[in-house]
Amino acid sequence: MLSTNKKGFTLIELLIVVVIIGILAAIAIPKFAATKDKAKLASVKTDLRNIMTAEEAYFSDASAGYTSTLATTIFAPSAGNTFTVTGSASSYTATVTNASITVNPKSCTVTVGGSAATDGQISC
Repeated sequence: MLSTNKKGFTLIELLIVVVIIGILAAIAIPKFAATKDKAKLASVKTDLRNIMTAEEAYFSDASAGYTSTLATTIFAPSAGNTFTVTGSASSYTATVTNASITVNPKSCTVTVGGSAATDGQISC
């Protein structure tokens, strides 16, 4: 009588494991990409809040109103973000954009002062 005492996995068992890992990866990768976009959008909103703080500091220090030219010494955006500020001494509109976000919105805007109905509220 021959005793076969083989230990290990069969080819079918290994293929089943590979298929299961593939299914899990197919589910996890899109969720990871969406999480990256949410983090980038959060950095866009944070930069807008920082611009608002810098503008208010300039407004109170300069006594000349808001500025549409925030120097990089006053405000530097997060990595990957770009910003524009337009306006006058009594109001401004700031927009921060991150082009590497894969879904919309890629930018957020805030308007402060003037006759803006959404004064100080960030909209994306």
